[in-house]
Amino acid sequence: MPNMVSALSAALVLEDGSVFLGRGFGFPKTVVGEVVFTTGMVGYPESITDPSYQGQILCFTYPLIGNYGVPDPSIRDAWGLPLHFESSRPHVLGVIVHELCEKPSHWASTKSLHEWLYEEKVPGISGIDTRKLAKRLRVKGVMMGALEVSEGDVDVDELFSLVEKAPRYEHLDLVSEVTIKEPKVYENEGPTVVVIDCGVKYGILRNLLRRNFTVVRVPKDYDADKILQFDPKGVLVSNGPGNPELNVETIKTIRDLIEIGIPMLGICLGNQMIALALGASTFKMKYGHRGQNKPCVDLESGICYVTSQNHGFAVREDTLGGTGLSVWFLNADDMTIEGLRHRKKPVIAVQFHPEASPGPYDTEYIFDAFANMMGVNCRG
Repeated sequence: MPNMVSALSAALVLEDGSVFLGRGFGFPKTVVGEVVFTTGMVGYPESITDPSYQGQILCFTYPLIGNYGVPDPSIRDAWGLPLHFESSRPHVLGVIVHELCEKPSHWASTKSLHEWLYEEKVPGISGIDTRKLAKRLRVKGVMMGALEVSEGDVDVDELFSLVEKAPRYEHLDLVSEVTIKEPKVYENEGPTVVVIDCGVKYGILRNLLRRNFTVVRVPKDYDADKILQFDPKGVLVSNGPGNPELNVETIKTIRDLIEIGIPMLGICLGNQMIALALGASTFKMKYGHRGQNKPCVDLESGICYVTSQNHGFAVREDTLGGTGLSVWFLNADDMTIEGLRHRKKPVIAVQFHPEASPGPYDTEYIFDAFANMMGVNCRG
């Protein structure tokens, strides 16, 4: 049985010298990673299992987390994917909340957030001022930090020492930690789409499968020749964690496939790597976009969509010259690029998450646009 939450102490420190003392929950351990925040009000099981959070300690800005518990991970869809999770395990290093609900109430709940994180060996801290933390990250930018949950006293000085020695988030090859190791086929009646798995969310796979595609999920280092052996109608480059510039092999594969003319859709990290493959540059954002309420404007229609997002890097608009890419979506808050189209080749990409999970499903039509680009008429 998990330790009682009341018996656990916890501390979070940031590289700027900040210290947050609170109550521990989840598993007693120490983790070091980049501290980021998400503004989503719901969807903590999906966020915690999103592979794009690999290497990060996640703060939920909504003040109460855990109130509807955690659903049964053994409940699967027709293709064997867990219904309420975005991967097979949590990817966040740690969880930060203001108030933890220890007695959830929901018909689908099988355990509390504390119990789930204990089972998955993920530490959490509650009882801190998450507004203060989020404001600090907005003003100073995301920072490296250390979180310790302990049954005894926490040595804050030791935590600062760990932060000082830890490699920077942007220097870590995190995609290698989350990509599939061997190809996996999800059989269906329709044509094949190859997904280059850089940390793909199950919601992306579900959207392709619901549109009747056979999906082949391949490791991030699969080259173009191996991918073409599956005779795909199209290729999807998935979301994933970390600095896009580190994925040199994947970027080369993308470039080769674009030259061949294979229809391609990039999502999140995939958007950035498509831009890099064609000669553009990316940059690390001050605090990124993470949440379910991010407004994006379709420059072709003028429609503004509310989108789900999770990224800390973006494409530099001033480097698009000569790439063949034009801006498709812009973020209405900070005017950063949220989507790209190639002017001549069948290539589209979005920085947000059209599959949502969690979040609004307003932009699921992106998958239909991808299908139409492949000459397949299907609706989700």
